[in-house]
Amino acid sequence: MARRALTGAVALAAATLVMTPTTSAQASPPGAKDVTAVLFEWNFASVAKECTNTLGPAGYGYVQVSPPAEHIQGGQWWTSYQPVSYKIAGRLGDRTAFKNMVDTCHAAGVKVVADAVVNHMSAGAGTGTGGSTYAKYDYPGLYSSPDFDDCRSQIANYQDRYNVQHCELVGLADLDTGEDYVRGRIAGYLNDLLSLGVDGFRIDAAKHIPAADLANIKSRLSNPGVYWKQEAIFGAGEAVQPTEYTGTGDVQEFRYAYDLKRVFNNENLAYLKNYGEGWGYMGSGVSGVFVDNHDTERNGSTLSYKDNATYTLANVFMLAWPYGAPDVNSGYEWSNADAGPPNGGRVDACWQSGWKCQHAWPEIRSMVGFRNATRGQAVTNWWDNGNDAIAFGRGTKGFLAVNHEAGALNRTYQTSLPAGTYCDVQSGRTVSVNGSGQFTATLGANTALALHAGKSAC
Repeated sequence: MARRALTGAVALAAATLVMTPTTSAQASPPGAKDVTAVLFEWNFASVAKECTNTLGPAGYGYVQVSPPAEHIQGGQWWTSYQPVSYKIAGRLGDRTAFKNMVDTCHAAGVKVVADAVVNHMSAGAGTGTGGSTYAKYDYPGLYSSPDFDDCRSQIANYQDRYNVQHCELVGLADLDTGEDYVRGRIAGYLNDLLSLGVDGFRIDAAKHIPAADLANIKSRLSNPGVYWKQEAIFGAGEAVQPTEYTGTGDVQEFRYAYDLKRVFNNENLAYLKNYGEGWGYMGSGVSGVFVDNHDTERNGSTLSYKDNATYTLANVFMLAWPYGAPDVNSGYEWSNADAGPPNGGRVDACWQSGWKCQHAWPEIRSMVGFRNATRGQAVTNWWDNGNDAIAFGRGTKGFLAVNHEAGALNRTYQTSLPAGTYCDVQSGRTVSVNGSGQFTATLGANTALALHAGKSAC
């Protein structure tokens, strides 16, 4: 949940990916495929189809779905982040649709991560999307006033730990996660999702929940080793730091996305040579990374689909670079930052009705296969021109070149690839690598070239 004040009745932001490692924290989800497609505000029936048609064939390891719990009514996207019960009864589909989506995605080889809103409930009163009546601090059959924190004013001081973790995020009823009863109800909700086959969770607004509380909740799960990724936004000098949560699972490294925007827009790609821990970030093994998410694309802190080729190249770089577990954000066009999904979340076809489908853009989709093919390979043969053209290999398994310059670039590249013919998965053209591991190519302005083992024919 991002810390952003919303217009009208209170709103919320938060999305990325939730997942957990088996015993100790690790950034890459278990298994050989660590890329997650975050299908923001897609309904469950549409997610199911996309798992079959695109995500499975492309090699995505996970799909992240928006919060499934019953929530306040309204057309804005952030209503999904104001739960009023733990029934699966939101705008994106009911329990049957959710279970069908999980089963269909599994059949396509794609695991499912659910965005879990467990820090708070709603603001205001009314009837939820599943028919439940509620009022702030009163959710019949679930929570009543004593189950919420005593501080009932909005968070105002991020240098004060108590204020951050016990007061109300943009006015939403803050659950007292130190209580045994509350911990049990949250664990019950997550266990219900696990019973339906969910493989992991993105913990929304984790920064606003003490790490010990989350560890206790996780210990109560039927599968306490479930993949678990936590949204904890870094803030210099703040009382609560993302590193506090790495003992429980992965943590999203927001600085990665912030700095990519700055480097791609205002600095030199040559600076990316040691991107990751070399920049002071959390370890690769505990970090979830992204170019943008639903919050940051709206508040302007990162690149977004509106940045066109620059955005595409940033995603290409992320998927080729061996740091963290990457999320590919896939949402919809917006001019009003509060606007909810087209067609109530139904996606009839990509690139229609405002659906952007970034996960299916050819330049991005093709890099999922590149990442899977190069898993475990170190960065080799780094080259840069001191400015905005870079290239690097992934051992003997892959090679990427990026030209973010204003004009075309022609040169001979040195790789560690075995001699042979490869398909450039960015352009669809064939590239020949000689016995010395070299090839010559011309890259147009703002384009990339990517070769990897196992893709010899275009």
